[in-house]
Amino acid sequence: MTHPHPTPRRFSLSPPLTGRIAIPGDKSISHRALMLSALAVGTSRVTGLLEGHDVLATAAAMRAMGASIERTGEGAWNIDGVGVGSLLQPREALDMGNSGTSTRLLMGLVASHPITVTFTGDASLSGRPMGRVIDPLSQMGADISASPGAKGTQTLPLMVRGLAPAIPLAYRLPMASAQVKSAVLLAGLNTPGITEVVEPVPTRDHSERMLRGFGADLSVETGADGTRHIRVRGEAELRPQTIVVPGDPSSAAFFIVAALLVPGSDVTIANVGLNPTRAGLVEVLQAMGGDITLLDAREVGGEPVADLRVRHSVLKGIEVDPAVAPSMIDEYPILFVAAALAEGRTVTTGLDELRVKESDRLAVMAAGLAAIGARVEESEDGLIIDGSGGDPLAGGATIAGHLDHRICMSFAIAGLVSKAPVTIDDMAPVATSFPNFEALLEGLQG
Repeated sequence: MTHPHPTPRRFSLSPPLTGRIAIPGDKSISHRALMLSALAVGTSRVTGLLEGHDVLATAAAMRAMGASIERTGEGAWNIDGVGVGSLLQPREALDMGNSGTSTRLLMGLVASHPITVTFTGDASLSGRPMGRVIDPLSQMGADISASPGAKGTQTLPLMVRGLAPAIPLAYRLPMASAQVKSAVLLAGLNTPGITEVVEPVPTRDHSERMLRGFGADLSVETGADGTRHIRVRGEAELRPQTIVVPGDPSSAAFFIVAALLVPGSDVTIANVGLNPTRAGLVEVLQAMGGDITLLDAREVGGEPVADLRVRHSVLKGIEVDPAVAPSMIDEYPILFVAAALAEGRTVTTGLDELRVKESDRLAVMAAGLAAIGARVEESEDGLIIDGSGGDPLAGGATIAGHLDHRICMSFAIAGLVSKAPVTIDDMAPVATSFPNFEALLEGLQG
């Protein structure tokens, strides 16, 4: 599966990576900054916004529903919002491209507004299940018509007919999902009374932090059983904000692993967001022996941030606790590459969600790693990888990226530590989340 005009790339055994880089803004925070700014009355200013295709799809959708959104410089945007409850009926379907986050969160926004919105997407997004979001939003009164997908799933294109006033809901997540949690909370903004989400384990909490920052009445309590109870009071009046978006830890992950694996490397990555619900990869790599030092730890806009200095390390295989999965679910593909070069065995479990991302990331990573000489075994909910002990992989294969940006970037990094070049069939999907990935990589190679 490729774009109509695929852009294949070859990645070869690399010299040491050295230097200092700044990565694009956090994608999760960028989406939410645009959405909440569009619901505030007045002008919000956002700097450090990620300008990849996914976030631009969110900007286009909020414009279509009435917000005035203007780019004032690189990563700098002004947003004049319409107010909670005042989203307008878009004139045509919202094309979400490849962005599952945009789609699911916007479904939540629309669900409690008296408008009807059709969501479409590319081939990859149109194959991803939406049932987990449809269920709670339907309970709140939204009428959602989805397309039938594989194995009885509900997929795009889909139509959401919002209900106002919607019905307040106390919803217990059947499985950890920051996107489902956020969709329900966003629907709750324009719903009378209290909307509650109970999550079994903590997931990324950018929505909670930012909703509070915009003035929503939101509380979080931890139950005796470890569950988190998040409650938002509806009919909110959001206040415009000035937001500084930290660097995306999911983007930093590729350069962290590259610096750990390429001998002689010493790389500093500036301004990386280290929200504890997102920092699992750093902790896992440190447990594997990775030399990762946090410099100038600070807080920016309510989010913990630090510069990361990363030096080449001999990694050791470990058994990764499945409890860390919610804090690093997007980083497992690049962790699998790190494990392929480690000493000994790395075991990962509890990763069912990876099968319904932009691709089946477990199957695609297992097949690709095997093709370039790694020793990997695929289980129902994870991978078991016996590392090379630091020796380069064989390489020499062409990898199908399946329109999945994280798969493409993971195998690009694998190419840096492979004897023969690794070819990615199409690097175009990387623009969805990390437009300057290749340029930053080339800069570190000198």
